[in-house]
Amino acid sequence: MTTPLRAPREIAAPGNGGVGDSPLRPDGTLKVRGEFAYSSDLWIEGMLWGATLRSPHPRARIVSMDIGLALAMNGVHAVLTHDDVPGRKHYGLDLTWDQPVLAIGEVRHQGEPIALVAADHPEIARRALKAIAIEWEVLEPLTDARRAAFDPTYPQVQERPNPARYQPVRFGDVESVRDRAEVVVTGTYEVGIQDQAFLGPESGLAVPREDGGLDLYVATQWMHNDLKQIGPCLGLTDEQIHMTLSGVGGAFGGREDLSMQIHAGMLALRTGRPIKIVYNREESFFGHVHRHPAEMRYEYGATRDGRILYADVEILLDGGAYTSATLNVVGNAASLGVGPYAIPNVKIDTYGVYTNNPPCGAMRGFGAVQACFAYESMMDKLGAACGIDPVTIRQINAASQGTPLATGQIIWAPLPMAEMLEQARRLPMPAPLDASDIRNLPGGASQTTHGEGVRRGVGYGVGLKNICFSEGYDDYSTARVRLEVIGGVATALVHTAAAEVGQGLVTVEAQIARTELGIEHVVIHPADNGVDSAGSSSASRQTYMTGGAVKTACEAVRQELFARVPGGHTDLSLVGGKIVSESMGVLAAIEDVLGEDAIEETRRFHHHPTTGMDKRTGQGDTHAQLGLCVHRAVVDVDVELGLVKVVELAAVQDVGKIINRLSLEGQIHGGTAQGLGLAVMEEIVVRDGKVRNPSFTDYLIPTILDMPPMRLEILENADPRAPYGLRGAGEPPTLSSTPAVVAAIRDATGLDLTRVPVRPEHLTE
Repeated sequence: MTTPLRAPREIAAPGNGGVGDSPLRPDGTLKVRGEFAYSSDLWIEGMLWGATLRSPHPRARIVSMDIGLALAMNGVHAVLTHDDVPGRKHYGLDLTWDQPVLAIGEVRHQGEPIALVAADHPEIARRALKAIAIEWEVLEPLTDARRAAFDPTYPQVQERPNPARYQPVRFGDVESVRDRAEVVVTGTYEVGIQDQAFLGPESGLAVPREDGGLDLYVATQWMHNDLKQIGPCLGLTDEQIHMTLSGVGGAFGGREDLSMQIHAGMLALRTGRPIKIVYNREESFFGHVHRHPAEMRYEYGATRDGRILYADVEILLDGGAYTSATLNVVGNAASLGVGPYAIPNVKIDTYGVYTNNPPCGAMRGFGAVQACFAYESMMDKLGAACGIDPVTIRQINAASQGTPLATGQIIWAPLPMAEMLEQARRLPMPAPLDASDIRNLPGGASQTTHGEGVRRGVGYGVGLKNICFSEGYDDYSTARVRLEVIGGVATALVHTAAAEVGQGLVTVEAQIARTELGIEHVVIHPADNGVDSAGSSSASRQTYMTGGAVKTACEAVRQELFARVPGGHTDLSLVGGKIVSESMGVLAAIEDVLGEDAIEETRRFHHHPTTGMDKRTGQGDTHAQLGLCVHRAVVDVDVELGLVKVVELAAVQDVGKIINRLSLEGQIHGGTAQGLGLAVMEEIVVRDGKVRNPSFTDYLIPTILDMPPMRLEILENADPRAPYGLRGAGEPPTLSSTPAVVAAIRDATGLDLTRVPVRPEHLTE
């Protein structure tokens, strides 16, 4: 079988650059030029095109389905339904096994896959989909998340009962101090459905092998977790499937769940031909999960001087039709429900429920985003009630090293939150509004205003995010490092299954290898399942986990290399391709010691162990690491037209150790942009279970014209448990930027804004 024309190749990481440097990304220039091979670019001789028929209804029964006309069309090679699934008919993230590969008798959300077609051309495949005749019994969708959680008479969405997970947190005794509160503030907050909005649609290629196995080239976040679901559904063992990561055009959690993997595999096995599937943009909105919408009720009681005595919280998350990551999102929202604050008495009740709304799962921030918007809004409300400014009220209640979280877990690493808030407050403010240039005003060049009714506001937000997997999950990553002489030069080959999804991981892997082995030449092997799991490219964990695995494997290679140096030296190091003794200087070049041999070591790296949350109290050492970011937002608001211009966003973030400053700054900018989007524009609009805006015409995301200048203050307070002392950094900015922007809008308007995204009608009604 011919190899795919644009399959990934080994990436030679160019130039120098160890830990702490900012070498150029090996894929960066290709992406800027439009030459990078994404999964949608894959092509192989003889391939067919796959397509998926999806439900137009959020809840309905399939009375009958006739595929005869579609199957009889010229150029159509296969039409498959659930009867054709070779193995298990259900799959699910974390092996929940509740999502049908193809609908079995009923559909539970709009866009649910029903049938598959393989054809010579994508247009033939689309016509065949339209020729499939289905008789429906349309049912009223179950879309009320509150009733799903609390009304025992509300019908069940699926066989698993509601709620999917209920997680209480009890710390101290709220009732014992409720009467002592001198100030009580309450709020109800809502977060709409946000989409990951990655630019590369779901796509990939399945190639059948002569031995009955399958080669899969896919854009994913976690190949080995995909494999656990794909194999049983296709009736294949893990050894019969070889997965290779294809170019990923963004992820942000939306590729943790399967999309086209099983479908392409079914068609390839049935036809004996390679199958390529590429979603269009509208299908992409239905083909992946989104951020959970949330309704949250908060009550804080405090002393007159602003010290919080208790927090009473209810968080309701709508997970849609299937489980996906809802169980873990509930755990995150519950454990981080009051954020980075020292509150002696906490009561949190968190629910994740099934409905016929769009399925929701992992997205950057993973449950902590929703809670952060609520608890930061409450801090502003409490400060106003006590007559204390937004920064000081946060400093009064700030957690620090040694403070227990609501779960009872003690913060073990430096957490200089009060100081970070002060840094954010003291950063220079942007210049006053210059209304003489229309582009500076809300609405910009559309000339909707000339400065009348424009007011400036300043707001702050603080976000606390767990890093790596939590709640006792056996989180690990594996790396294989091979050191050999190629072309007369010592070269390291780094092989992991970690998904490069745009975050710059391949650059970091090379930096670590250069630092640990003292060489310049590093090659990154294409990510595939030829090495054990690296875990998911999510939870801000890959630099920590796969970086830790690469570091550990390199250390093992280094020790073996030292063992080959005669003399029994105990003071050796690798510098500039040389083996150096502290007492005797340069002993030999690495090439001379290796000769024609190679040293190869594979190592698995685990983070510090965590525990589950107690089912009644939520207590436990649930998180491996915590990341903190503080944002200050400055906005101009036209209060007459409801237009908002974010003038500046400043971020102060503690990253433990800067591994690559350029990539790090990009992560903070990117996370901030997604938080800004949630604050003022991004929402999947759903009515009666149906998505009303499945396109980038109607689902708006920030562009370069919407992102303001940013000021960054990056701190390095090492986490003693982490490799190099680093902290995962990609998610915390997504948390804190949303409440900071909304707080600034409140400051400009005086309105009590309780829902995101904030829309013009919220500012003018």
